[in-house]
Amino acid sequence: MWSNFFVSQDDDGRVGAAAGLAALKGGRAHRRSQKMSDSQDGKIKLAFLLCAVGVTLTVLGVGTEFWAELAQPKDFGGNQTCQMAHYGLWKACVRTLWVADVDPERASCGPAELPGESNCTYFKFFTSGENSVMFKKTTDKNLNMAAAILALLSLTMMVTGSICIIMTLSKGVSFFLKPASFCFILSGVLALASVLTFHQSVLALLSSDRSVPLHHQLSWSAACAGSAGAVLIFGGVLFLLLSLPAGAWHKCWPHKNSAT
Repeated sequence: MWSNFFVSQDDDGRVGAAAGLAALKGGRAHRRSQKMSDSQDGKIKLAFLLCAVGVTLTVLGVGTEFWAELAQPKDFGGNQTCQMAHYGLWKACVRTLWVADVDPERASCGPAELPGESNCTYFKFFTSGENSVMFKKTTDKNLNMAAAILALLSLTMMVTGSICIIMTLSKGVSFFLKPASFCFILSGVLALASVLTFHQSVLALLSSDRSVPLHHQLSWSAACAGSAGAVLIFGGVLFLLLSLPAGAWHKCWPHKNSAT
């Protein structure tokens, strides 16, 4: 009886060890299946490079003060000089240019690249809450602050998405692709919303006082932010597609020689 007992215990131990070894091998195989292939790794790096371009354009746009240009007619004061202003999310610059330097075919003063005297000041509605006045026109601080906050939130989501992609590439798993996709798409939407809100603030500035005629246009900083928004949304969609399992692609696009 005792011999049968020890034999049964030995058999149970062997069965348990075999089951544990099989589970260990299955876990290792499952982890290997979750690892990304070299092809997918390269695609993720290319998509991340595209998003890096969007991040660079956003930083360039947010950090410069050429979102909008306001220009008086070049013969408004009847003097040899004329004035124009360009401003962004944080700072405004009023420039005094020589009328002789302005293109004769141009009706307004400018562009801002011409030589002249410049007086730049930071907006006070971020500190003391005061509005700024340019050419007797008053800014709408609520719209200006909303545009700046949206731009900062966009940058925050870009940083979060970049961290997710860095973790994806370092760990070799695609788990963080969907959060990164969400972050980059949201950052692109916020960047576009910032440009639209800023444009509304420009229109509010112009309508505050109509006694001084002004020509206005959005400048290259706003173009950088808008282009960055489109690039980031496209990059986020690419990350979302890359996060899908390989079987989903075969279901969407079956082989030509398949029976279904």
